[in-house]
Amino acid sequence: MVIGSGPILIGQAAEFDYAGTQACRALREEGHEIVLINSNPATIMTDPEMSDALYIEPLTPEFCRRVIQRERPDALLPTLGGQTGLNLATQLAERGVLDEFDVKLLGTPLSSIKQAEDRELFRDLMRAIRQPVPESFIVESEEQLEALLDTMVPDVDGRLIDFPYPRIVRPAFTLGGTGGGIAHNADELWDIGRKGLALSMRGQVMIERSLLGWKEIEYEVMRDSAGACITVCNMENFDPMGVHTGDSIVVAPSQTLSDLEYHMLRSASLAIIQALKIEGGCNVQLAVSPESFDYYIIEVNPRVSRSSALASKATGYPIARVAAKIAVGRTLDEIENQVTGRTKACFEPALDYCVVKVPRWPFDKFTQGDRTLFTQMKATGEVMAIDRTFEAALMKAVRGLEVKQKDLRHARFSGMPEDELQSAVIQPTDERLWAVAEALRRRWSVDRINKLSHIDPWFLTKMQNLIEVEIELVAVAADGESTGRAGLRLSQVIHEAFLIGYPSPTILSLLGVHEGDESGFAQVVRREVERLKVMPVFKMVDTCAGEFESETPYFYGTFELEDDVVSPKHSPEPTEVAK
Repeated sequence: MVIGSGPILIGQAAEFDYAGTQACRALREEGHEIVLINSNPATIMTDPEMSDALYIEPLTPEFCRRVIQRERPDALLPTLGGQTGLNLATQLAERGVLDEFDVKLLGTPLSSIKQAEDRELFRDLMRAIRQPVPESFIVESEEQLEALLDTMVPDVDGRLIDFPYPRIVRPAFTLGGTGGGIAHNADELWDIGRKGLALSMRGQVMIERSLLGWKEIEYEVMRDSAGACITVCNMENFDPMGVHTGDSIVVAPSQTLSDLEYHMLRSASLAIIQALKIEGGCNVQLAVSPESFDYYIIEVNPRVSRSSALASKATGYPIARVAAKIAVGRTLDEIENQVTGRTKACFEPALDYCVVKVPRWPFDKFTQGDRTLFTQMKATGEVMAIDRTFEAALMKAVRGLEVKQKDLRHARFSGMPEDELQSAVIQPTDERLWAVAEALRRRWSVDRINKLSHIDPWFLTKMQNLIEVEIELVAVAADGESTGRAGLRLSQVIHEAFLIGYPSPTILSLLGVHEGDESGFAQVVRREVERLKVMPVFKMVDTCAGEFESETPYFYGTFELEDDVVSPKHSPEPTEVAK
């Protein structure tokens, strides 16, 4: 029996349908009959061919019990339906439903789920395996919450210790940071804490010391029943700690970690998944100091998560498929990598490209909504782009958002006073990317923006590269319009713009050439853009960075000079229009 993810919510959208569909196909490959329960009929996984018995019913313990009583499944797979499936499986186990009907819980054991999701058990486990966690207090009642409102609070031995604001509130057993937040004072802590207690399935929240400004890193890890484990992908948040990872721009692989930091965090992630005895996929979130080698474990998702879907698409490694096969007893060295057809799932993916994910927020529809971003997720979708460089991938992702801004220009910030722009750079919002771009356009230093926003200087320098090309295009346009000529400088800048990731429409717009403009300069510019236009070539996403031949890779376009070698069996058939 497979539990679906239910309705589309903030923090839980089509990613879990993608994972569930992969899992159902994988289980069928292994010869298993599937009973699927899902409350959302508008999904791929509820197509009739995906399961042998399908129930479109509310995802509650009562309805699940009735389905189990009727179908009598041998086992339950809960880790592919997001937080909904995980919570439901926990409730069924605690109510004795699984024991009553002799249903085995597949994949990650219930004890491991509880250790990862229960804030107190997780904190104790991390301390037992000597992994650092931020100083924190577990709260399970309003009385306990009230005792923590002061800046001096009692520790486990009753001694008063300094516990300064701001503090992070993290409810247990919730999705997308629901009920959590950042408390800057006692009033905010009281309000957020009470809400978190009400929304947590366990009535439990953790109040922890703030790590605002630290880097946030994620590792996607797989483990099988034999104890073999690999890291599928590591990802780095563009925004520092304090913004939910679902609301942050995310880059894969990480770009600013040293080799020592990368392996230190990788070792920590593998140690955690071994300690939890997770069988399948697991997402580990860590905070890293930008000024030292200090790090803290933030949390672990003992299931296929939203980040798993991103990592799966970014690497080509089918995380949900592999997790499903592990759940029914397969080991990593037995599962074939379908992309290469030559390697096994125990080979860690290698990336020779950069992936950028940019969230999509609904503030164009909810214009009165609070645009401030914090630890509770607000995005309702996301765009993923692949290219050879961060700059080109970022430009692709911005264009893919389907918002008014097709590049790094934003009319709201162009004439904004300095003090307001500074506030826009400091405050995390859905539009901070464009505020940072405007600050760079005004020649603010990378160091100044870093101190205001805590965004890593590496990302700011890459954005500065894009802005420098933009400024040069605008300057060339101004020179050309005043002289009526376009010289070698124009050709050089256009070529540079193509290579860094600007498409033709953006280049023409920055050069001041718009539809219907038939001036002499406009005609020269159009001819130059057409003459210098770099046609995209196509590179493979094959999980192995070209080390092995691939059976079923997929491709991304990039402005480079050489195509990856494509065999005739990979060549797409021309469309009727092309013929």
